[in-house]
Amino acid sequence: MKMLAALSLAFVFSNAFAAPAVQSAQTGVPLDMAKTISVTDTSQACGVVPVEWVYDDSQGVRHIASYLVMGSGCTN
Repeated sequence: MKMLAALSLAFVFSNAFAAPAVQSAQTGVPLDMAKTISVTDTSQACGVVPVEWVYDDSQGVRHIASYLVMGSGCTN
């Protein structure tokens, strides 16, 4: 019985601290975004590059959205 309780607690704690899955952002789909945590820096990138936007929703749940942008580090 103690082993079952220990395994249950281990499962709960491992899922509580698991990183959120990365979701591809979709145009026209509204997001429940309350707070931006981080956005990939593209200031040194040139061309189309992937960006990850980490944010918390209004319930405090963390999400990661990925999308493509044109990097702003291109010089001629």
